[in-house]
Amino acid sequence: MPSISHQGDHITAISARHSAPAAKNTHADHTTIAPGEIAIGVVIGRASEYFDFFVYAIASVLVFPAVFFPFEQRLEGTLYSFVIFSFAFLARPIGTVVFMAIQRHLGREAKLTSALVLLGISTAGIAFLPTYSHLGYASIVLLSILRVGQGLALGGSWDGLPSLLALNAPQNKRGWYAMLGQLGAPVGFMIAGSLFAYLLANLSPEDFLDWGWRYPFYVAFAINVVALFARLRLVSTNEYAHLLDERELEPTRITELLGTQGRNVLIGALAALASYALFHLVTVFPLSWITLYSSRSLTDVLYIQITGAAFMAAGVIASGLIADRFGRRNTLGTLALLIAILSGFVPMLMDGGEFGQNVFILTGFSLLGLSYGQAAGAVTANFASRFRYTGAALTSDLAWLVGAGFAPLVALGLSAHFGLAYVSLYLLSGAGCSMAALSLNRALEIRD
Repeated sequence: MPSISHQGDHITAISARHSAPAAKNTHADHTTIAPGEIAIGVVIGRASEYFDFFVYAIASVLVFPAVFFPFEQRLEGTLYSFVIFSFAFLARPIGTVVFMAIQRHLGREAKLTSALVLLGISTAGIAFLPTYSHLGYASIVLLSILRVGQGLALGGSWDGLPSLLALNAPQNKRGWYAMLGQLGAPVGFMIAGSLFAYLLANLSPEDFLDWGWRYPFYVAFAINVVALFARLRLVSTNEYAHLLDERELEPTRITELLGTQGRNVLIGALAALASYALFHLVTVFPLSWITLYSSRSLTDVLYIQITGAAFMAAGVIASGLIADRFGRRNTLGTLALLIAILSGFVPMLMDGGEFGQNVFILTGFSLLGLSYGQAAGAVTANFASRFRYTGAALTSDLAWLVGAGFAPLVALGLSAHFGLAYVSLYLLSGAGCSMAALSLNRALEIRD
């Protein structure tokens, strides 16, 4: 395996595209591709996925309890909504396995196209889905199927560009390039939150629940189509195909990966658990808890969260500078400790009226940006070259599943039945797992 430290600031390529026409069919013509160009593909792909992600997440709180579970009290309806929300995270690793097999047999273009078409169909299907009042329990079944479809598609949409970016980033700027794709999260939330805030502010509650909530899903479908062509334009070129092949960024069988790299997959999934646990505790959970137990305007809460997402974006950018100065492991470990400290203040802040809730949301988003900015692939350098492509995808899937998939359900259920102190324990456990995994990874590196 070639050492990353000797990759340099550029990517060596072969031959120019303006050669003789016959050369165009050899797939051996390449041009120099800078890390910044790869970063554009990463940002486009992640921003579209996160927008889709947050449209569903916000609707799970503001819409689905009323339109799909009107026969239940608001708390129970929200909890049921969060159960269906988790289905995508359960399906995501399965999607990775299925679509990796598609890539092995049909190529990366076929894999990416089929995954994003499935994502678009699932998202558009939700936009047109009849509600419980029109279809009864069948509407809940259909919502569940479409949510599973979203999860399968997200697992299959892995294009390898983040790993390619990590391998080709200058040695002293790996933290900076690692954070670029993570900017998709705050950008996606700001757009999704702004759409819902606008609709809430300008529509009556009846119109919003009748038809207004569907518009963000239409927009998500349109953005997915644009992102599909933008990403295909990158990964289908001879230059990118050559770079992916050169770096051995090709799918491997899951059984072989887990048999030889299972330890790295586990450590990678746990290393950023604090970030993933905090992710839904500052986005979805406050919105659900305030909806149930406060008379605050939901539009105002969304505006505070949009401001928090701007703080998160600044934190993501700052994380690149900090990680390059002090190291990614030190950055993640320090942020996990700070998240553990924040967990102790959850009851006081969430029960502290508008001011306390705002402090929790804004502080949480800020810490999330600093931590999440370096969460992707924090220890994927551990993987042997030929396992990095599949290993990075599966590690991300498991981190989302363990850290974030059930976070809204668990946090709301615990706070409603036992008190907010149990949310503190939940967040503290995520921070503890991160610190333990980072410490174990360091010990293994020293031993090896």
